[in-house]
Amino acid sequence: MADAGGAGSGVGHRAEPVGRESWRRSLIRSAVLLFGTLVLATAFIAAYAGALHEPKPKDVPVGVVRSDQPARTLLAAVRQQDKALIAVEYADRAAADEALAGRDVYAVLASTTSGGTPALTLVTASAAAPIAAQVITQIVQTAAQRAQVALAVSDSVPIAANDQRGLVPFYLAVGLVLGGYLGATVLGITLGTTPRTLSRAAARIGGLAIYSALLGLAGALVTGPGLDVWHTHFAGLVGAGALAAFAAAMAAAAVQGWLGLLGTGLVILLLVVLGNPGSGGIYAPEFLPDFFRDMHLWNIPGLATDLVRAVVYFSSDAAAWPAATLAIWAVAALLLLLAATAIRGEGLHSWTRRPQHQNRH
Repeated sequence: MADAGGAGSGVGHRAEPVGRESWRRSLIRSAVLLFGTLVLATAFIAAYAGALHEPKPKDVPVGVVRSDQPARTLLAAVRQQDKALIAVEYADRAAADEALAGRDVYAVLASTTSGGTPALTLVTASAAAPIAAQVITQIVQTAAQRAQVALAVSDSVPIAANDQRGLVPFYLAVGLVLGGYLGATVLGITLGTTPRTLSRAAARIGGLAIYSALLGLAGALVTGPGLDVWHTHFAGLVGAGALAAFAAAMAAAAVQGWLGLLGTGLVILLLVVLGNPGSGGIYAPEFLPDFFRDMHLWNIPGLATDLVRAVVYFSSDAAAWPAATLAIWAVAALLLLLAATAIRGEGLHSWTRRPQHQNRH
């Protein structure tokens, strides 16, 4: 039997509205929601097509020792012809290698001698971004051939054999972020978007923390023992996944706590429509348009992708920025949810109960 609003009694079912006024309100609400969905879908197309339809490298960093004149000269010649690469100078080779391990650069170029003949060595870290390593190698090889200098290329941090295109960190990050905001949305639908009291908000935060930890464990199990992509750093991958999922969950919960379920559209815009292309996917941020390139440094999907790559392939220094920024996201969103609870929680629930109370009298 349907109620005045047309809700069916069966679990998971909803009947059409009954009565002209209910029907009119439902049509207006449906039109508004459909228009919002249309805007989001159009933005999705524009963001992905705009960011990834023609990736063009710009200022891809290559490390070089400041006193290494042959290597600096070759990179300067490359820079004059194309802005694809940019030399980042370091005091010595140890500092340059440390920058490569910390993902500050994608390769290190150095001069050497081979049988008394001047030569160059290029050391890449393809795990950071396979396409970036390929582009650097191609450009430097072409420049070395023009200069008639021998070039030896090696890869200090190779990509996993089962992930030659470097897609798994990106897809894992997408799954973690998607699962995080869906988890928060489920609680918003079933329990209400704004907790009534601070204790209930704390319980919701605790539930999302447990859920995020389980999602991080699931992601590590799938990509590790399940698909056999990575064989080490299991605990670190669980922690990275839990942090990424929790940051996304708390961001969604905070926005929904202030804006209700309408905030879900804003969350999708930030985390999916803009966030995923802003993360770059298989491309380094230096391949993206400036708008998305800058976004990569702070958006949750980009940070999650960088954190996964750093944990699996690189040093702890490489993980510092994405981990710290995701933690800031999580803490800031947690505080915003608590603020929404303190300011809107009890009053919002009292307001929503008032019509029912009046109807009983």
